[in-house]
Amino acid sequence: MRVYLAGPDVFLPDPLKIAEAKKEICQNYGFEGVFPFDASLDFSNLTPRETAIKIYHCNINLMNSCDLIIANMTPFRSPSLDAGTAFEMGYMTALGKPIFGYSNDSRLYPERVLNKTSETLDQDGLLIEQFEMIDNLMLEAAIINSGGEVISEAVEPQQYYTELRVFKKVVKIAADQLFNSS
Repeated sequence: MRVYLAGPDVFLPDPLKIAEAKKEICQNYGFEGVFPFDASLDFSNLTPRETAIKIYHCNINLMNSCDLIIANMTPFRSPSLDAGTAFEMGYMTALGKPIFGYSNDSRLYPERVLNKTSETLDQDGLLIEQFEMIDNLMLEAAIINSGGEVISEAVEPQQYYTELRVFKKVVKIAADQLFNSS
């Protein structure tokens, strides 16, 4: 089974290093890991906008070729996960494919939306979701409805985006559910 490896890993200083490590973990559990950089693309003579659109089409094709998605939901540049990862989770939901997620941050979403004067309102006076989920309800509910699972654990701050212990656990969960559920 092919698994699309979604997440902000593509923004790391050495994204191919983490891609290879994740692919090896996937292989150890019977999966073929597919990373967004796996396709060979030629960006010659393209504008930045044209490059982005080419990447989009490539990632769509990669997701179409996969049987499930494992999403790195570790908060990225905000209290929430990477916006591209959220889109990819939604896309795979629309395709009816299993979704599994993990986060290297054990805090629930409301704990990450800081406001010293209110636990239920953000600094703009808007409600903060109180559903005991690690991110927006639509994301975690998509995982649950697909038959997948989401797990989160705290990791050392210097390894926030590179620690693979939680990733390995969710890959094992996916393998147990998809290969051993007869």
